[in-house]
Amino acid sequence: MGVLSALGNFLFGKNPDIFDENGRVRHKFPENKWEKWNDRLAKNAAYDWRKHGAQERAEKAPEPKK
Repeated sequence: MGVLSALGNFLFGKNPDIFDENGRVRHKFPENKWEKWNDRLAKNAAYDWRKHGAQERAEKAPEPKK
């Protein structure tokens, strides 16, 4: 059976194993890893995704020439 399932996975792809019972994406990490991740994001402003990207580049961009 292992060969057939491997062949099926190769031909048709694997079923995603990242969804919880409600259909939301949920990676299967231990709870303490999620807590450390959340603490790191809350305590350090450098990890805040809202402060990076286009907003940051727009603030530093020179005015367009007329």
